Amino acid sequence: MCGIVGLFLKNSTLEPRFGELLAEMLVVMTGRGPDSAGFAVYGSGENGRIKLTVRGDDLDSIVADLGGDISGFIRDTHLVLTLPERDEQRVRDWLAASRPDLAVTGAGERIELYKEVGLPADVAKRFGLAGMSGTHGIGHTRMATESAVTTAGAHPFSTGTDQCLVHNGSLSNHRSLRRMLEPKGIRFSTDNDSEVAAGYLSWKLQEGATLAEALEASLDDLDGFFTFVVGTESGFAVLRDPVSCKPAVMAETDDYVAFGSEYRALAGLPGIQNARVFEPEPARVYAWERN
Repeated sequence: MCGIVGLFLKNSTLEPRFGELLAEMLVVMTGRGPDSAGFAVYGSGENGRIKLTVRGDDLDSIVADLGGDISGFIRDTHLVLTLPERDEQRVRDWLAASRPDLAVTGAGERIELYKEVGLPADVAKRFGLAGMSGTHGIGHTRMATESAVTTAGAHPFSTGTDQCLVHNGSLSNHRSLRRMLEPKGIRFSTDNDSEVAAGYLSWKLQEGATLAEALEASLDDLDGFFTFVVGTESGFAVLRDPVSCKPAVMAETDDYVAFGSEYRALAGLPGIQNARVFEPEPARVYAWERN
């Protein structure tokens, strides 16, 4: 039992309010997941440069230690580095060798990904979510029923550039999928089945599939019950398994598309009274892309 939220803005005038809206949605889902929370925000980016979101302690000296054309800012326990794309591997190698205690939670031109143990309201406040702007993003509140309550186990999971996933449910074949994906270059940092789902989509995208095609393929290859909400640099998608035992509701207006595990997560959105509110159908991919 976890809570999922997602928001995709069609109207750019709402972008300065994006974090405020997503934060409210996330906090409303506390009852479905009080152990930990996380979110990914797709904000501004620069061509030719990439952001790495790094999680851990003692972050103050990292920018200076790395040297070169790198900048960064700290939000609580996370550091967002911005660097030339050509330097990404150098920075990852340095982190692995010099600071193995740190974890890269997300990477891409526009994505920033934050997560921590604690009540969703506290996590959102610690990272200043309400003050962030963006075009789209996803969030998750976790109730850890099958594993320990840890920051590493919190969602979202990101295994590809500007890609992330949140998941409500359980996969029964994630171990065999992991064994299949690792020789293909997909790397995992936790034992969470949701990270394997993210890795599966990364592999399909690397093979040339569209996001919709990757999600459709997952219906054949992933066993279990699940609701996925996925973010990419330009898009937002939702998929439920063929049984769809996990609750889900969506709302669409001319200004946005929103997802929540329960309707109450959407109730505070502007213009919700005029939205088309619906339950996503089983085994059907819903996807939106930025113009």
